Amino acid sequence: MKKILSAVVMAALLVFTSLAVVTTASAEEVKMVGVISKIEMAADGKSATATLKDGKSGESVTIIITDDLTLDKFKDKRIVEGDEIRCKFEKAGGKNSSKIFKKTAGC
Repeated sequence: MKKILSAVVMAALLVFTSLAVVTTASAEEVKMVGVISKIEMAADGKSATATLKDGKSGESVTIIITDDLTLDKFKDKRIVEGDEIRCKFEKAGGKNSSKIFKKTAGC
């Protein structure tokens, strides 16, 4: 009887942890290298949207940037339109939120 109860508890625990992992992994993380075709700063200066042309597929991808380091680089003109960028972003809820946004040649 103890073995059956133990097996049922373990199966329930396995199902619960599997569902917890599936719900937290719903956002897709994407890496991309592309050239900036457009940068738009928000009026408050706390976010920006950058449109990149993907180097592999040629598609335009709009990415939302909220980290202060990258926003400072936009303001100082260290990152400008025409620069090649290596970025990692998260696709969630129809929006692409930047995680890493750097020039490929350094900086």
